[in-house]
Amino acid sequence: MKQRIRVTAICRKDDEILLLKRAGGRIEGGTPNFELPQGKIIFGEQPEEAMTRVIYENLGAQATSIQLTDVVTFTNLEGASELGNLYIVYEVKIDDRVIKITNERYSAYKWVKVADVDASPMEDASLMVLQIVATKVGTPSTRIMQAGEGAQVLPASDFATIYTDGGSRGNPGPSGIGYYIIGTDGKEIKRGGEFLGFSSSRLAEYYGLKEGLEQAIELGLKRVHFKSDSLMMVNQMNGIYKVKNQDLLQVHADVLKLLENLEAYSFTHVPRGQNVEADAEVNKVIDANVRRGEY
Repeated sequence: MKQRIRVTAICRKDDEILLLKRAGGRIEGGTPNFELPQGKIIFGEQPEEAMTRVIYENLGAQATSIQLTDVVTFTNLEGASELGNLYIVYEVKIDDRVIKITNERYSAYKWVKVADVDASPMEDASLMVLQIVATKVGTPSTRIMQAGEGAQVLPASDFATIYTDGGSRGNPGPSGIGYYIIGTDGKEIKRGGEFLGFSSSRLAEYYGLKEGLEQAIELGLKRVHFKSDSLMMVNQMNGIYKVKNQDLLQVHADVLKLLENLEAYSFTHVPRGQNVEADAEVNKVIDANVRRGEY
């Protein structure tokens, strides 16, 4: 699977975000696409240096402040194949009075209110970045791009963030899984857990992810941000680590098969303190079964 690596800028002015209009070559349905300021990292550059250069080359302005916001990964379809994306996202402050398009890559720019992003014909990757870091830039977008079909407005219920977890008392020992699903408005959609019996923590983490995926499919979700406090599992799902443990191979293959039902997805590692809801579901089902004296 191919991977695209970009530095990306979220430039804000009050409640507006800066978008750049591609100069041809990115036409869908006769409407030019807009995107966040972004660019490649040249060999030898640090990401922050690349971001500074991209801003200057495209906007003719110096960045007065650059702050790392997030590093996000997601997978989407490009034609008939999957494309992995790694975007290093910065919040960048610039003097909007001196902006001047200086790169033939772009033909224009505009400031768009965060609440009106859906009305702008944006390219898919920029929309995905905004969705993932939505809590830091304002109201998330609810518009996605269907592969080969152009832009389509879908209800917010088609997007969700799913926190998953798995735990084992004793490792191996009595184990359980948990999931916690929230919509783009931050409100809970569903939560739950399941007792696994005797298992290991790493296997429980994967079964937690599998259950979260099955819930997403059942709910009709199309794009999902999966969040877990298992760094190993997240790195394996992002292709950074290979799955070598024999006990994980089958469930990992099951997860990959289930992912084919989604249009786009991302995997993000979060600290345990940010995964308390799913963790609570894990402990609830383990406690319930341990109290029965089964373990």
